[in-house]
Amino acid sequence: MAGSRWVETVFNKRECIKFIPSSKDNARCCCGQLWQFHRDGSPATLRHGEDLHWSPSRHTHLLPTDAYGTLEFQGGAHPTKAQYLRLSHDTRPEHILQLLTGEWGLDLPKLLITVQGGKTNFDLQPKLKKVIRKGLLKAAKTTGAWVFTAGTNTGVTRHVGEALVTESAIRERSGRVVSVGVAPWGVIEKRQDLIGRNKDVPYHPMNSPKSKFVALNKHHTYFLLVDNGTVGKYGPELILRRKLENYISKQRIETRGGLATPVVCVVIEGGPQTIRQVLEYVTDSPPVPVIVCDGTGRAADILAFVHKYTCSGLNMIEGNRETVILALERVFDLRTSQAEKLFAEVLQCVRKRDLITVFRLKEGSELDQSILSALLHAQRLNPPEQLSLALTWNRVDIARSHVFSEEVEWSQSSLEQAMMDALVNDRIEFVKLLLEQGVIMNKFLTIQRLEELYNSKSGPSNTLRYIMRDVKKNIPRDYRYTVIDIGLVINKLMGGAYRAYYTRKKFRTVYENTLMKSPRLHRNNSSIFHASKNLLQKNANNSPRSYISQEEARSGFEFDYPFSELLVWAVLTKRQGMAMLMWQHGEEAIAKALVAAKLYKALAHEAADDDLETEVYEELKGYAKEFETLALDVMDYCYRQDDDRAQQLLTYELRNWSKQTCLSLAVAVNHRALLSHTCCQILLADLWLGGLRTRKNTNVKVMLSVLFSPLILLLGFRSREELKTMPQTREEHQDDDLERSSDSETDSESDEENIDMRNDHDPEAPLCQTNSSTALATNFLIPPTQDTATGGDNTSLSAPTPTLRHNGVTTPNLSPLETSAFINNRSKQLPARLKLYEFYNAPITKFWAHSIAYAFFLSLYTYVVLVKLPKQPAWMEWYAVAYISTLILEKLREIISAEPVELK
Repeated sequence: MAGSRWVETVFNKRECIKFIPSSKDNARCCCGQLWQFHRDGSPATLRHGEDLHWSPSRHTHLLPTDAYGTLEFQGGAHPTKAQYLRLSHDTRPEHILQLLTGEWGLDLPKLLITVQGGKTNFDLQPKLKKVIRKGLLKAAKTTGAWVFTAGTNTGVTRHVGEALVTESAIRERSGRVVSVGVAPWGVIEKRQDLIGRNKDVPYHPMNSPKSKFVALNKHHTYFLLVDNGTVGKYGPELILRRKLENYISKQRIETRGGLATPVVCVVIEGGPQTIRQVLEYVTDSPPVPVIVCDGTGRAADILAFVHKYTCSGLNMIEGNRETVILALERVFDLRTSQAEKLFAEVLQCVRKRDLITVFRLKEGSELDQSILSALLHAQRLNPPEQLSLALTWNRVDIARSHVFSEEVEWSQSSLEQAMMDALVNDRIEFVKLLLEQGVIMNKFLTIQRLEELYNSKSGPSNTLRYIMRDVKKNIPRDYRYTVIDIGLVINKLMGGAYRAYYTRKKFRTVYENTLMKSPRLHRNNSSIFHASKNLLQKNANNSPRSYISQEEARSGFEFDYPFSELLVWAVLTKRQGMAMLMWQHGEEAIAKALVAAKLYKALAHEAADDDLETEVYEELKGYAKEFETLALDVMDYCYRQDDDRAQQLLTYELRNWSKQTCLSLAVAVNHRALLSHTCCQILLADLWLGGLRTRKNTNVKVMLSVLFSPLILLLGFRSREELKTMPQTREEHQDDDLERSSDSETDSESDEENIDMRNDHDPEAPLCQTNSSTALATNFLIPPTQDTATGGDNTSLSAPTPTLRHNGVTTPNLSPLETSAFINNRSKQLPARLKLYEFYNAPITKFWAHSIAYAFFLSLYTYVVLVKLPKQPAWMEWYAVAYISTLILEKLREIISAEPVELK
């Protein structure tokens, strides 16, 4: 009701209050109505000497509008609906725009396409018709444009409506194209049926052949019915439409630079009035670019012809002056004087040839590209503004062909601004294009930008705010998420002992130093800042190497794995397409896929717990399945290329992912298909056997060797070089470090320094890498070793000296001679001391030794319980007590050394 009152207060209709007879019909007023519809009498009452020039401003009066509501077009399989309003021809354009955006709920357009042409029906060549329809629809659909037409079911508007028929049949979830018909109220068929306040009107869009009135086109979505008090006359809508277009062109669209809304005119066929409209567009301030569709007939063909022959100046057309004038006389049925005047107007149009683009049907030509290209050239924008406009339209083809050229040298700041807009608006193809153009993601992704991405309101709806309420209580309405908050969310979703990099002390130091450098990073309560600052001061004296210096932080912090950070952002904000793109770039493809799958699964469970729609749960589960498939496919490909390195990939310690391994992440995701892959099974089998090399009766041989130690020397073992390339458990890796320290004191000092460096960089690093409650496979890893000569940036997959490439695969750092020696040494046998060590250190040996000892303990314990023993404790009782005591101590050790797990 409030909306209805506002509409009737702001918008008016006009009614003629003075009968002035027409020169052609004495019984009809100049307004077009018969004298019976006037209150001031008949033609006989008209006094001599009165002003006989009829004017809407003097001879009509304003009344509140009485025709607005919803049209329900009949005659189709399903009735289509459109909003309509009757309004005065002098209505202020700001009120009309408020009606469209406020009452009718439209978003401001990113582009305004106004279609001008003939009002009478005409035919187009079938191929040209198809190209125009497709191009016009694509230009409007992809850019979020509004389309302005005359709104009637005749002439060029009918062809535009037929293009919208296709659009309405295949429209996406984003909705139909906004098509606004600006039509004169006095020429509408059955307009009396539209009178009513906030009324639903069944409307049959049928034109009567003998009637001078026309029906509205049923494929439009909004109608502005312009009333100046006349009936059966065109014209009042033209001025109001032009004022509205000019006002919309001054509105700022949502780009970083706040560009004005671009307007373009498309001319299809048309009469003399169309030529005058084109002249008005190209001479207006600011001018409006015009697209002339050659081959559509009449005005469009004449403009295209004159434009073609004035490419080298106006002199060329002077020789064809008589030809053009004769064509104007014949086509528009004009007198010679009228044709000459119209020819002068045509020449004025083509003098602005840079604003006129002629679209001709040829192979590969697209109307939408011509429209958008003409806009970019006519706007006279610099390249960054053109890129911003193309990004707003989501037209990467226009950016690729017209914005990025060899003549333009782009600065990193301009590309980074465009990248930020592309990420916020989920423009995947633009992100690809900007990466091709050389955006350096390590330089681009800063803490400030990452927080801006997480706090952006654009993009699909997601469940991040629900999870944030679980990790932070009493969040205010205008609270801005920090990356530390995001780290808490990641910890919650990953579960177990996972600790995100954002929640570690090293990152908090960087974050607080960045805050001091840029206090506008976020506007949340400053208590977080003071608490973190006190924590940093408390630890400053205890572990001076735990944090990077303030000078280093102020010099600029860079994420080591920007694509991984953006992958997590895309997953948490449910941008699956963007997440896929970030997965394709960067390092650690298997790990990223597993982390994304785990996050999606956790988000799905949270959505189910929060009683969200079932579709949300199913959608998130589907995304998780996609990433699980990717992880399995990459693993299978790597295994087929190089099975040894594929196994190393599974056990490589991922410092960016809480020092997990791909194997432990697969267990966390419960990715059974990956765990059952041949590569994983061979890896687990190799780890299970340790240094043993047996094929048959392995369990029997190990059991006998446990009972009779001399049999160990008869077992087969791997060579020393083969053992060095095998994945190891943490226990085995530490033992190897001790063994190497006995051989070289220098190496020992270097290793010790590296371990201290790792501990100092991360004082919260847990004592054990993986949660002991997980499967046995999660405890197998290959810790990275750091190269102190390069600042600790290089990592390796195994104990010798392999080097790590960016894709996470290692290549042995061996010379050709060393490689030859490595192959020849495979046949060398281990000495007896190492055979004993490898045998008792193998997991299979530990298992059977424990099983035999446990069976022996049960036997003795059963005997102690069932058989009466002397008063003095026998050795069997002492053995049982000792066994139980050591078992208790072992469980305590496991609890102490396990990573801390958050209890729910």
